[in-house]
Order: sequence, then C-alpha cells, then structure tokens
Amino acid sequence: MGGGADMGTRPVFVGIDVAKAQLDVAVRPAEVAAAWQVANDEEGITALVARLSAVAPVLIVVEATGGLETPLAVALWDANLPVAVVNPRQVRDFARASGKLAKTDRLDAAVLAHFAEKMEPEPRPLPDAQAREVQALLARRRQLLQMKVAEGQRKRSTTIAAVRTRLDAHIAWLQAELDDLERQLRQHLQDNPRWRAKDEVLQSVKGVGEVLSATLLADLPELGMLGRQQIAALVGVAPLNHDSGTQRGVRRCWGGRAEVRATLYMATWSAIQHNPVIRAFYDRLRARGKLEKVAVTACMHKLLTILNALLRTGTRWDPQMAAAAGRA
Repeated sequence: MGGGADMGTRPVFVGIDVAKAQLDVAVRPAEVAAAWQVANDEEGITALVARLSAVAPVLIVVEATGGLETPLAVALWDANLPVAVVNPRQVRDFARASGKLAKTDRLDAAVLAHFAEKMEPEPRPLPDAQAREVQALLARRRQLLQMKVAEGQRKRSTTIAAVRTRLDAHIAWLQAELDDLERQLRQHLQDNPRWRAKDEVLQSVKGVGEVLSATLLADLPELGMLGRQQIAALVGVAPLNHDSGTQRGVRRCWGGRAEVRATLYMATWSAIQHNPVIRAFYDRLRARGKLEKVAVTACMHKLLTILNALLRTGTRWDPQMAAAAGRA
C-alpha cells in the first residue's frame, strides 16, 4: 500500500476505480502521490471515507459503473466530501489524449486522479434515498420490459403447445410485476410533496405519463434549473457540430443520460400522436423533408425544453402558450 506522504497545503485530487471486490485509490498532485486499495464493502468504504476526510481533498472523481459506484459515492457525499461521478467515455478520451494506453485498476485510479486535477468536473448532489429507490424501480422496469419482449419473440417462433403455455404464463407473470412496479412508482410520486407538485406540472403535458415523470424526477433532478441548451446537452438531445476547416459535417446528438433519453424517446412518440403542438412541429419537419429519425429527435428536444420551462416557472401546460414555453 502506498501513501503516507505529507499532503501539506497543496490542493489534493483523488481518483477511485470501482470494481466489484475492491476500490483502487490514487491521489495527486505528483509531489504527494499516494495509492492504496480497500475492499469494496461497508467496512472498506467506511475506512476510506475516514482517511479521505482527514486529507480534505478538493475533488474526488469516480466513474459511473452501472450503479456499482453508488454506495461509495453516497458515503462520500454524506461525509460532505466533494465527489463527481463522471462518464467513463470522458475519462477514456482523456487517458488517450494523455498517452496513457495501458489499463489496470491501479492505473485507472491514477488516470481518474489526473482527470480530477486537470479537468475539475463539477461535483453534483447525489440523489436522495427516495430518488435512488425510484431509480432502482425504473431500472427493474426496463429489465422486465426487455424480458417480456424477448419472451414474446420466443412465443412467435415456436409452434409447440407446451412451450407456448409456459411462455404465456411467464409473460403474464412479467406483466403482473410491471403493473406492481408502476403502482409503486405512482405511490412514490404521491408520497413526496415536492415531487407531487412537479409531477402534476409534468403530467399536464399530453404525452407525458407516470414513467417519464418519475424518470425525469429521479434521473434528471437538474430539470427546471438549467437553460434549454444545458438541459438538452445533459440528456444528449442537443445537436453537436462536426466541422473541420471548410468542411461542414452533419450535426449529431450523442452522449448524455441514456436512460432518460430512451424514456423521453418513447414519450415523444406518444406526444406526436396526442399532443397537437408536438404533432404540428413533427409534421412541419417531415414536410420540409427531414428524416423521421431527425424529426423525432427534434421533437424530443422541443418536448424536453417545454418541460424544463414549465418546471422552472411551476406552470402547468397551456397549449396556447406552448410556443413561448418552447423558446424559454
């Protein structure tokens, strides 16, 4: 185990690589570099938080790893330590740009510490306990939907009666689980007064249902607090330039919060069918020759922008004011 260096008064940056069994920790700057490893369990996290609290780092960076990082990030945040959970792609791009091509857990921690020192991503508040529970329910709902679709495909591909009977039983069970999950999500929205007020605003827009509302409240707490371009970039529906010299490439949307974007996509199709403002916008784009995918993405952007504006003002949906809300 490394460490033991005198940190002095130099700003300290920490990178933590999260694996299932262990946490690799690296500290910068180079003059006080330290590295060590602890178990990724309650005891190890408690010891790590105590050690880092004594160091008082300026910033701790952890990669998003599909939820594996959550117990650590929550413990750090609860201890008032500044932690930023970052997109792994940003860190990989930074590592390549820095010429660090080798990959081990210890090296990854060092890259994260270097990334923290040079890029200084902004620490953001982590979801509270209720938001984390809603996130888990939404993740489980996505899993159940995937299983239901897969079982439906298997049913269509078999003619064996005994197999079809078993598939029907499993599909019915999956649907019952989905119904129960959606009841729990609905209850969460009703039990939290702050969420309930926001949910009423969000669901006042045709095309927005319980699932999108819960997803936005749990996975996009910045909604209503950022400008239209910032919120679109955060979700990944902001067209980005792809230009070089005199060449002008096709603008593309990428990055952002995939779970939010996927749910917003499905809700946008509902809005295209049932919301006259979004429908008219979609029809105008298609009439101008825009591809379906481009038109739907633009509608996602518009719907998100409207929801952002409504939450910022606490105003329920008014079709007559929709154009003004979309420009806010």
